[in-house]
Amino acid sequence: AARRDFYWLRSFIAGGVAGCCAKTTTAPLDRVKILLQAHNHHYKHLGVFSTLCAVPKKEGYLGLYKGNGAMMIRIFPYGAIQFMAFDQYKKVIKKQLGISGHVHRLMAGSMAGITAVICTYPLDMVRVRLAFQVKGEHKYMGIIHAFKMIYTKEGGLSGFYRGLMPTVVGMAPYAGFSFFTFGTLKSIGLAQAPQLLGRPSLDNPDVLVLRTHVNLLCGGIAGAIAQTVSYPLDVTRRRMQLGAVLPDSEKCLTMVQTLRYVYQQHGVRRGLYRGLSLNYIRCIPSQAVAFTTYELMKQFLHLN
Repeated sequence: AARRDFYWLRSFIAGGVAGCCAKTTTAPLDRVKILLQAHNHHYKHLGVFSTLCAVPKKEGYLGLYKGNGAMMIRIFPYGAIQFMAFDQYKKVIKKQLGISGHVHRLMAGSMAGITAVICTYPLDMVRVRLAFQVKGEHKYMGIIHAFKMIYTKEGGLSGFYRGLMPTVVGMAPYAGFSFFTFGTLKSIGLAQAPQLLGRPSLDNPDVLVLRTHVNLLCGGIAGAIAQTVSYPLDVTRRRMQLGAVLPDSEKCLTMVQTLRYVYQQHGVRRGLYRGLSLNYIRCIPSQAVAFTTYELMKQFLHLN
């Protein structure tokens, strides 16, 4: 029993570390994405690379990591809950519902993503508000101040859950496709070419795991497919989260309103998919690092 209790904890740590490594790798791209998605007036005339160059000039190199403290506080429990819940949901769906094969991966991935999002959403809200601020125009002084301000000025607890709907609706296909693609590629790879793509796990020689570069590649493909499916909902979420900070907030109160507004104002490419190229650059390494770190941590903490 003691081993099993610690299994939960070890699984939690593995997921948390995987999440933090992935996000720190791509934090500057994250900040730029938020500035572009919600058309920040300082940078709205710029593209991805010009914004990446403009932020350090205007706000110093640490400007690229603005909001990253709140991101780390959020991403450790987020990654931990997501990976741990995925393993648990997979077992439940297999045992209780008798569904196996690829479908249980898709279902478990979606449910794990949604669980993690709901648990850590207020932290995401605060991070977005901090990342959207530009030097010299600070409304929030830090994480705790932002929490207090949103709580008092925007209707208590419900203020922290603006934009939750598009997040959950977008998370189901995103996490679902992400875990589904990774799991499917992994099982096909190990079945078809075990010598070429696989190697025995360090903590359990009977278990085959993917070689690191193959892991990175599978994680990257999983990220790219999942992104494309759910991106407009990500744009919607950011707009709704920034609510009070944006001049056109009264037009972005519900998910459908926001989607329609962004589409009418900016169209598909410059509105619903604005910053997508950046998201590929950001998300592919991020997913690759997350899955690879998790697989390594699983061996390191004897989870296989």
